[in-house]
Amino acid sequence: MNHQVLARKWRPHNFTEIVGQEHVSQSLINALQNNRLHHAYLFTGTRGVGKTTIARILAKAINCENLQDYNPCGVCAVCTALDEGRFLDLIEVDAASRTKVEDTRDLLDNAQYAPNSGKYKVYIIDEVHMLSGHSFNALLKTLEEPPEHVKFLLATTDPQKIPVTVLSRCLQFNLKRLSISQISKQMAYILGEEKIEFETSALRLLARAADGSMRDGLSLLDQAIVYGNDVISAETVSHMLGTIAQQPVEDLLRSLAENNAAGVLHKVNEMAELTPDFASILQQLLHVLHRLALVQLVPAVAESDDDTDILRELSPLFSAEELQLYYQIALMGQKDLSLSPDPKSGFEMVLLRMLAFNPQKNSASVQIAIPAIAQKPRPAMLQAPVVRSEAVTGEAANLQSKPPAAAPLAADVQTMVPRDQQSWHEIVATMKVAGLTRELANNCILEGVDEQQCRLILDPRQAQIRSPRSEEKLQAAVQVYYGRPLKLVIKTEAVVADTPAVQIQKDKINRQQEAVDAIDNDENIQALKANFDARVIPGSIEPVQNND
Repeated sequence: MNHQVLARKWRPHNFTEIVGQEHVSQSLINALQNNRLHHAYLFTGTRGVGKTTIARILAKAINCENLQDYNPCGVCAVCTALDEGRFLDLIEVDAASRTKVEDTRDLLDNAQYAPNSGKYKVYIIDEVHMLSGHSFNALLKTLEEPPEHVKFLLATTDPQKIPVTVLSRCLQFNLKRLSISQISKQMAYILGEEKIEFETSALRLLARAADGSMRDGLSLLDQAIVYGNDVISAETVSHMLGTIAQQPVEDLLRSLAENNAAGVLHKVNEMAELTPDFASILQQLLHVLHRLALVQLVPAVAESDDDTDILRELSPLFSAEELQLYYQIALMGQKDLSLSPDPKSGFEMVLLRMLAFNPQKNSASVQIAIPAIAQKPRPAMLQAPVVRSEAVTGEAANLQSKPPAAAPLAADVQTMVPRDQQSWHEIVATMKVAGLTRELANNCILEGVDEQQCRLILDPRQAQIRSPRSEEKLQAAVQVYYGRPLKLVIKTEAVVADTPAVQIQKDKINRQQEAVDAIDNDENIQALKANFDARVIPGSIEPVQNND
């Protein structure tokens, strides 16, 4: 009957035992080392990350009779009394239960008296944001002119509710949410000391459910020990949490990558037999999609993940666009899940939506079938599909069987046209310039080039983009292009021809109009309008960018 829960049994007793808050513990150790203790500290952060624990360790350290590397020794009379809760100079208060100004005044009346047995009289006020306005005013007077022997250690989960007058008189430390890896490693250490068998995957499930809180994680670990009869396995933890292990999520992603709707539904039916929490599964799916997107952009991220092999296996199966699309659909699906007839069907619709709205896999295969109907239904809204700016005609379809002619690349224009005969628009496209330098080039026209100079005319409306650095870079690019040390001369006056920037804008307008015309002339779209009173949403048509 003397069982003690893990969160209390394994509560840190010195700074070195604190997990994940090294930025706070190191700062406090340095303050003790240099004797630069502040009279008031404020520890903020979410629940269960160590605010009150650090406050108690600091209270112990500043009163300890025999510091060990500026850590409380844990064996002197002060440390022993504080651990056992009988240290008279430590006054610990829960502000949530003592919000009245009378309580605060009674608490601070004894602050003027010297400590009983320690060096300092320490006030720990937990959830300090719960104090009333009058209570804060009473506390503020003592914080403004604190006695030499008094230290205030405040803790809160909501610092925004604390008056700025109080915040300005405290040294504030923001405690971080703990990562899944930090929580699972601490769990593994504790279970090793407790001689309890466990699976690493089970600890990761518990750590993820803890949501950044070590205390919540250890409470879940206590529950898992009892539920699994001193054996922690992924299966028992999944049943206990109402979640599923990582494997079904991996299988779902493989089916999505294969565009296999039957495989997706089969896997969802298998998971439904375990009566899982589909909202939690959706969160797991979001987590994996997020990790995959990171791994694609920064492969080194996978090295710090416990699921390195899985991430490397799944990452090549998706394009960056697909991951972003699936993540957004899953993110929005969280809102719709509670509105669906049942969680399973809502989860299925989220996955089917991913398959239905993936243009890379469906654009070539999806066809629109217009049934013959006698009566028009009520008006419907139609989101126009993204189309290429070129409308596909019958003659173009016949040309598909012929091998396409190789289109010249922009970088190879000079091989077809002599450099001295190229337009300024072609020259800018060939030169490797970017940013403000490219903007400067695009808003000029070429006046002439000789053996010594390259003369440009800048549109006066764009004079603000001109700078010495951009001119220097543009001159270097011109010299590389022409292969001789030309001097760049730019004068600002009205231009008589279209600059490259104007040409680009005109081309963009033309492509947009071609895309709109292609939609308006499409037979399927016309049939939808005639039979369903559908309409194309203005502004929803975009031409497909040609990267060839």
